[in-house]
Amino acid sequence: MAEVWALKVLQPDGQMLSLASMRGKPLLLNFWATWCPPCVEELPMIDAFWRQHGANGMQVLALAVDRADAVKAFLGKHEVQMPVGILGPEGVSLAKNLGNAAGGLPFSVFLSADGQIYKQKLGKLNDKDLDQWLQDQSKR
Repeated sequence: MAEVWALKVLQPDGQMLSLASMRGKPLLLNFWATWCPPCVEELPMIDAFWRQHGANGMQVLALAVDRADAVKAFLGKHEVQMPVGILGPEGVSLAKNLGNAAGGLPFSVFLSADGQIYKQKLGKLNDKDLDQWLQDQSKR
């Protein structure tokens, strides 16, 4: 997990985001790409979850395993308010290190407030996944 907290990712606005700044609160890392239909389908739901629960400490970071220009063009056409980081193709190795042996997308990693992996999911998230995570984190 040290590799996650040491990570600094490029944001679409050109700024760098240090994941260390997200430590201490529940965090959903969602690996996606603009060319991945299930990734694109789940983004509005994840963004809505973040808008609804972000003020209560539920953090979300959409990590694009894609080219920066493709991500910027995509975000210019699709409204996404949650934080987005651009990893490029090397993001696949980070996803594999977090339990995605197949290297497929979308891939989500739920981290608890103590910074440990709570759950991983390869494939498209649904409302039940997010609701369960929210419910489980509120019990901690």
